[in-house]
Amino acid sequence: MTKLTTKSLVVYIVATAAVWAQSQPQDSSKSAAIFKQLKSLVGEWEAVQEGVPVKETYTLTANGSVLMSETKPADSEPMITMFTVDGDHLIATHYCVAGNQPQMITGVPSDLDKGVTFSLERVTGMKTPEDWHNTGVTLTLDDKDHMTQRWTYLYKGKIGTSIFHYTRKK
Repeated sequence: MTKLTTKSLVVYIVATAAVWAQSQPQDSSKSAAIFKQLKSLVGEWEAVQEGVPVKETYTLTANGSVLMSETKPADSEPMITMFTVDGDHLIATHYCVAGNQPQMITGVPSDLDKGVTFSLERVTGMKTPEDWHNTGVTLTLDDKDHMTQRWTYLYKGKIGTSIFHYTRKK
């Protein structure tokens, strides 16, 4: 290979890498920063909701790009919520015991200590529009060992709210 060809190849590779890097989502984006805060939830949490003990476990999966929350009420089957970054917002997909899957997104995400709110974008798995389904959730890290979740839902045209106060299990 001649010096000119080698130089051209090096310039091409560097230019291609620069274009590729610019097309990738920036880690400094607000949603990526909030997702990093959400990662601090990894571990086990406990709450009591209307007299029912609830265990919640957060784990990272998919090479750290997804935060999975498994919620296990003592009187019900477990549920899963998956949190991930999608460009300039976060997505939370909840796999509910009601058999549906609300997908909720953030607008401009706030800090976890002020509350990160996800609002319903769409829902799959419903048989009728009257079926019970979650319409949003706000996660607030009160301090490193206490978290509040405020879930909103819709059932037969009526709006409701469930609030959970979790403590980190040590």
